[in-house]
Amino acid sequence: MTDLRRITRALISVSDKSGLIEFARGLVSHGVELVSTGGTAKSIKDAGIAVMDVSELTGFPEMMDGRVKTLHPKVHGGLLAIRDNAAHAGAMAAHGIRPIDLLVVNLYPFEATVAKGASYDDCVENIDIGGPAMIRAAAKNHADVAVVVEPDDYTALLAELAQHKGETTLALRKKLAAKAYARTASYDAAISNWFAAELGDQAPAFRAFGGKLAEALRYGENPHQSAAFYKSPDQRSGVATARQVQGKQLSYNNINDTDAAYECVAEFDPRRTAAVAIIKHANPCGVAEGSSIIEAYRKALACDSTSAFGGIVALNRPLDADSAKAITEIFTEVIIAPDASEEAIRIVAGKKNLRLLLAGGLPDPRAYGLTVKSVAGGLLVQSRDSATVDDMALKTVTKRAPTAAELDDLRFAFRVAKHVKSNTIVYAKDRATVGIGAGQMSRIDSARIAARKAEDAAKELNLPSPLTKGSVVASDAFFPFADGLLVAIEAGATAVIQPGGSMRDDEVIKAADDHNVAMVLTGTRHFRH
Repeated sequence: MTDLRRITRALISVSDKSGLIEFARGLVSHGVELVSTGGTAKSIKDAGIAVMDVSELTGFPEMMDGRVKTLHPKVHGGLLAIRDNAAHAGAMAAHGIRPIDLLVVNLYPFEATVAKGASYDDCVENIDIGGPAMIRAAAKNHADVAVVVEPDDYTALLAELAQHKGETTLALRKKLAAKAYARTASYDAAISNWFAAELGDQAPAFRAFGGKLAEALRYGENPHQSAAFYKSPDQRSGVATARQVQGKQLSYNNINDTDAAYECVAEFDPRRTAAVAIIKHANPCGVAEGSSIIEAYRKALACDSTSAFGGIVALNRPLDADSAKAITEIFTEVIIAPDASEEAIRIVAGKKNLRLLLAGGLPDPRAYGLTVKSVAGGLLVQSRDSATVDDMALKTVTKRAPTAAELDDLRFAFRVAKHVKSNTIVYAKDRATVGIGAGQMSRIDSARIAARKAEDAAKELNLPSPLTKGSVVASDAFFPFADGLLVAIEAGATAVIQPGGSMRDDEVIKAADDHNVAMVLTGTRHFRH
């Protein structure tokens, strides 16, 4: 028995009408009868193409503002009936049900409605009911029925009809069915997560996540791993929403590192200051503020120019020509910025493999969102770390309070520490990192590594002493002992910012007082793993 199935009747109901008329004409050219609903039927009729309204098929008018139009046995029977099952055929004949061999549905734009900040009622009204029900029915019966859930598949379906004289193969129907279930799963995930957020439910009984394929990647974190990039309904500006102006395809690591870079630089309000973050292996190797992007870039690069080689550069303001020239002087994998001047784009074009991404805006560091990590047999889900130092009530706990300049640098350093892997120590001076210690099992080791990196940078810049002399230091979590703080003091730090909360806070504060070092507590930890 052949797996080919002829399409004699198609039901089309789409919110996205791109390519609709050409597709409808293609179906009609293969002798397919069209049935449609509401606005879709009107579009097809207006193009001069014959189409039956679904109410003619069911014998019932559309009602309740279109909420009830396809939830009918003559629709679902036509989709679900197994064609070579005698009992099914008998039921169809007895009840006047005609087969529907192709279903073309894309769903009400719920995700887009939420993304644009619509009201609660508008969001609920854009929850599709009939569409998912029909899609699931057609996909279940893929042995006989083809289902299309987005315009991207119109061409493939018409090509099969042309190749097989109006028939489709089981292979294509299986592929379309799998995509259909994935689409309804992603759609329902978006709805359930929206409801959870609206209700303030931090731990719903069931949790699902979905996304649409942006592109299949060459490989994952390592060449032996497969990978793909999916876009979620979260519309925060960033690597997922950016336009790639030029350069090679982004790799898995490029995407991961670029996201880390852009989230970090977004901590700095572009209305207040220019800022640049240089990232390597998802950790900042240099971050700085300046009066201009080029000034911020040069200060960030000076922190660790060795690690910056082959890194990601993120800007909080548009890329200009001078900055483009400076950044392209060393090997850089990716530049991401809100925008770029035409001259800057031309300069970057001289490095054909350098990826330039224009995101159109910055992600809001305070915005609510979820992060997800897989573990064996489950998922860890948490809210995004949306705490910002500007919103924290800083408490001075030492005899000496920080000077205004120190306080400015302390806030800067704590912004950066939020985006460095734990355990984290960040030295900063004049609103620029001068030493970063990341991802160590011991906080004292992070302090030592950051100080050593500052020494290496001083040698490269021919400075008489490391820039940690007279710097401030930030720790992402409390100092469990005074030893880590003493390393920072030995490196030249004069002020420290940390969350506090250790059993030995008094010991740590005393060590600061003994060395005339100012200390402020944030009360907020920034672990990042």
